[in-house]
Amino acid sequence: MSTDLFSPLVLPSGAKLRNRIAKAAMEEGMAGGAQLPDDRLISLYRRWGAGGAGLLITGNVMVHAQALTGPGGVVLDDRAPLDPFMRWAETGRAEGAAMWMQISHPGRQVQAAMPGVVWGPSEVAVELGRHSRRFGRPVAMTEHQISATVERFSATAALAERAGFDGVEVHGAHGYLLSQFLSPLVNKRSDQWGGSLENRARLLLDVVRAVRAGVSPSFAVAVKLNSADFQRGGFDADGAAKVIAMLEPLGVDLVELSGGSYESPAMAGRPTDGRTAAREAYFLELATELARTSPLPLMLTGGITRRETAEAVLASGVALVGMATAIAVTPELPSRWRAGLDATERLRPVKWSDKTLASAASMALVRHQMRRITRGKHPTGTTHPLHALVCDQRAQRRALRRYRAWLETRPLHTYLHRQPLETQS
Repeated sequence: MSTDLFSPLVLPSGAKLRNRIAKAAMEEGMAGGAQLPDDRLISLYRRWGAGGAGLLITGNVMVHAQALTGPGGVVLDDRAPLDPFMRWAETGRAEGAAMWMQISHPGRQVQAAMPGVVWGPSEVAVELGRHSRRFGRPVAMTEHQISATVERFSATAALAERAGFDGVEVHGAHGYLLSQFLSPLVNKRSDQWGGSLENRARLLLDVVRAVRAGVSPSFAVAVKLNSADFQRGGFDADGAAKVIAMLEPLGVDLVELSGGSYESPAMAGRPTDGRTAAREAYFLELATELARTSPLPLMLTGGITRRETAEAVLASGVALVGMATAIAVTPELPSRWRAGLDATERLRPVKWSDKTLASAASMALVRHQMRRITRGKHPTGTTHPLHALVCDQRAQRRALRRYRAWLETRPLHTYLHRQPLETQS
């Protein structure tokens, strides 16, 4: 018997979600001055908070001011004022949804034009063919940098709780730093951080321990994990099952399953094949396998747009349904489902032959809809991908100028082991 989408979910910490629908994280790229949330993010989450979801998870909030996935990233560290984050949390929670902050470090997935650092477990760069030069060349992290990163995650989580968030999600998927350590293709270390899965999972586990130790027992701690990297020889479903078992005794409330990375952007959509009967719930088969043995509640994100698909996800043993693009284009979708209605808009698929550009355009389309919402407009499915991509690139160039200027105002002592810019080309 399947669980109803609108039944509550009680997590191991005792935290309670009012229903089984989550607005999954999307990288908004909308940081205001000093990389803080401003009125745009407030208005966006006000709309989502009123949309009926049980849980809202923010896009990437970066734990390291010198390491951002993009120039519009929000930063929460021990020098950030808490008032903007308190407004953000209060807005998201106002209509009854729980509000979690996704906390992240990009590792090697940093644009080449960005100032700051490009770190990884090893000096293995992002490989995207002719697009590879768009990303910085990583340097292998030292023991000190690894321990400092653990402390940064813990500090950001504690600050999120002080700001009024209900929980945090540690981002260990999509090829970001913690995912890079998990991947045998990226992690070539021969010390305690590399080699066996136990060693490659060490950084994620240390981060989770530090985060849990720094927050209240009732504060939710989740982990976003790839069900698979979708690269031959990479992190796979067997590894995911073992990592979930490792996380269980550490006080984790939930594991969100996704997949892919910048090199293999499965999270942006996968072609129909023998394992996936429709272009929805991209990772459902893998999630179903993992749910059979998982000691922790699971959440599945990736391509879910219809209520029937969401109900099939719950029937598979997954506890929570995550939606991103669908809620970006129909912010009130959970409430519409409750009323027996469907989505009002759908984005046109991007079918460009260049998969890297197609993935970038797909993400730009979503951000274009989010920017429309912040201006009080309704999302639309008629936006052309090329128009969205050009607008997004313009917005990123403006954000990059602001980010560079802001970073230069920070005292030099905050630039822990800053990587020289000339090594990033």
